[in-house]
Amino acid sequence: MRHLKAHRKLGRTSEHRHSMLRNLATSLINSREERIVTTLPKAKELRPFVERAITLSRKARSFADNGSDARALHLRRQAAGFFHAGNMAVSELTGKRGQLRPERTAGVAALRRLFNDLGDRYKDRPGGYTRILKLGTREGDRAELAIIELVDNPREVEAAEAAKKRAKAAGSKKKKSGRVKEAKEEAPETEAGEG
Repeated sequence: MRHLKAHRKLGRTSEHRHSMLRNLATSLINSREERIVTTLPKAKELRPFVERAITLSRKARSFADNGSDARALHLRRQAAGFFHAGNMAVSELTGKRGQLRPERTAGVAALRRLFNDLGDRYKDRPGGYTRILKLGTREGDRAELAIIELVDNPREVEAAEAAKKRAKAAGSKKKKSGRVKEAKEEAPETEAGEG
């Protein structure tokens, strides 16, 4: 029996696996299209990893709205564990005199985006923030590929609005053509009744 053996090892040591999941989560949250292409087992392991971080940002948003900033800060620090923190401990005097500090890493940017944008977007959604779409197999090693993406992304919202507009336009055309047909049907009846 496989008690307490819940996750895939992915052929890596635990340190390598955690680092890889952090990198994938950072890439997913920072990507402009809010989707990445990876292998299917990696995508299936990444899903709960990312969803826990998004849940923390959702909870932090609700605590911040209620005025509990200390609790929101604690949740933000917990979520920072899901990303590589980067150059947090870099001192001001690093490098030569007059040099600027190095820019923040992608992990810090992902954490900022997670708490600023995604916490607001998913505040009413109780779970299921990601979607996995199978792509088939990779040509080189026949590995199963998949797309993992965040749901309710701007591309999806625009497509839904465009579909509503098309449906509304098609419905109004049907109403107009139905009225024209009714008028044509009524006109011959009145002429037949007169003669």
